[in-house]
Amino acid sequence: MSKTQAAKPAAQSRPRLLLGERRRMIVEYVEEHGRATVEELAKKFATSAVTIRGDLEALASASAIVRSHGGALPVMPTSSDIPLTIKETRRHAQKLRIGQAAAAMIRDGETIILDSGSTTVEIARQIRQRKFDSLTVITNALNIALELSGIPHVRVMMLGGMLRPTSYSLVGPDAEQALARLSADRLFLGVDGLDPEVGVTTPDPLESALNALMIRVARQTVAVLDASKLGQRSLSVIAAVGQLDKVITDNGAPAELVEALRDAGVQVELV
Repeated sequence: MSKTQAAKPAAQSRPRLLLGERRRMIVEYVEEHGRATVEELAKKFATSAVTIRGDLEALASASAIVRSHGGALPVMPTSSDIPLTIKETRRHAQKLRIGQAAAAMIRDGETIILDSGSTTVEIARQIRQRKFDSLTVITNALNIALELSGIPHVRVMMLGGMLRPTSYSLVGPDAEQALARLSADRLFLGVDGLDPEVGVTTPDPLESALNALMIRVARQTVAVLDASKLGQRSLSVIAAVGQLDKVITDNGAPAELVEALRDAGVQVELV
C-alpha cells in the first residue's frame, strides 16, 4: 500500500458538519472572538472561502451576524426581545446540556409545562429521545408543540392566544383562561433575565403575565437558562426568586450569583 493510499482514511475520518450545525458554530465563534475573517473561518471549518461567504450572507440575512468587509461581526441587539431564530444559535452547547438535565427530571405519568424559549425547546428535543408510557405536555410555544407532535404516548396541550412572532409563543387573555383550568406537576420556565434581587424577568408584559400563571398552576417551578442570563434584567418581572424551586444553568455561572440563589432557598444545578 502506498503512502497516499494509507493517508486517505485519516483524511476522511473527520466528520462533515451539517449546514445548520456549521452555521450555528460560526455564530458562536464570531460572538466569542468579537470578529472573524472569511479565511480563518474557512480554515477552521475545513471548507472553501466561497462556502463560508454563502454562510455569512445567509446568517446576515437572518440577523444572526453583521457582515463586514472580508468577514463578520457579532450582532449588537438594540432590544432584549431577540428573535428565537437568533437565540437558538447562541450558547447552543450549554442549552443542550441544560435540556438534558431538565429532561432527566421528567417521570412517567407526569403533566409538565414547557414555556417558550430556545432552552425549553432543547428539553422538547430530549423528550423525543426518551420513551414514556404516558406524558402530558402543556405549552404555549408553536415550535415546541410541533417538536413533540406524533410521539407515541406524549399528549400535547396547546394554549390559545395571540402569537408573538419573535418567540413563536401564544400569550394574552385566551391563553391565560385556558391555563387557569389546568394544573401541572412541573413547570420548565425559560427566562431572559434572572437577578437575585429583582427576580425572573422577560421583555414582554403579556408573556410575563402568562408565565406568572404557569408558576401558580405548577407544583414545582424549574427555571432553565444559560449563565449569560444570570444578573440580567428585562422589562417585566415574572416572579421573585423565592418562587423558584430550582434553577438549571451551565457551569459558567458566576459563583456569587449561584450563592445568592442558594441563600434564597433555590436549588441550583450546574451542568
